[in-house]
Amino acid sequence: MNKQEILSEIKRLAEANGGKAPGFQRFFSETGLRKGDWYPKLWLRWGDAINEAGCDSNKFISAYDTDFLIERYIELIRELGHFPIEGELRLKRKNDENFPSHSGFAQLGGKQERIEKIIEYCLEKNEYADIVVICEEISNLSQKREKPDDNSSECIGYVYLIKHGNRNEYKIGMTNNPIRREGELRLELPEKVKPIHYIETDDPYGIEKYWHNRFSNKRKEGEWFSLSSNDVKAFKRWKRIY
Repeated sequence: MNKQEILSEIKRLAEANGGKAPGFQRFFSETGLRKGDWYPKLWLRWGDAINEAGCDSNKFISAYDTDFLIERYIELIRELGHFPIEGELRLKRKNDENFPSHSGFAQLGGKQERIEKIIEYCLEKNEYADIVVICEEISNLSQKREKPDDNSSECIGYVYLIKHGNRNEYKIGMTNNPIRREGELRLELPEKVKPIHYIETDDPYGIEKYWHNRFSNKRKEGEWFSLSSNDVKAFKRWKRIY
């Protein structure tokens, strides 16, 4: 596909999508044209191709400055109080057209790469000390660990969320046998116990500590917390951590 053919395809896809020009990832999925087919011999940035096709690059996906992307990440981390998941990046973009798209953030690499770049950016800035703490905490949970083999199942544990009674009282604890632990709690507690969710992990202590710290301002006593429905949804998004 030569330059003029690429420009024609950009125009065609934009017209088919209500005037919204395609990002290079969508262009690849539609045409099979890879980045290496146009970069750097035709354009240095996909936004340049969008402009040449007669579309307004300000409305579409183009290359962002790395510092700009990190600053937007920092703003969202402070807004949420935790490191955002992919869905939260998409939701922020949906509610704020000036916020970069999730495809734009792809320039920062994968999750661990983003965390490392944000930490590096913040370390020399005292005003971002809180961001460093949040990122280092999630970084420790995201580090690659070797998955245990079939003979080391005893290393696997669970961090559980259990509701007590009809109030918003939840216990966050860890166990290597969730069924047994649930039975123990039924005997210990006066009201009905309802298991909400279990996170399977080879680091139950670390995962439990993360959630205790995250909900520290909602702690009632010991491992008991007063949680909202959004807090419960956040916990349930975690399935397995290795």
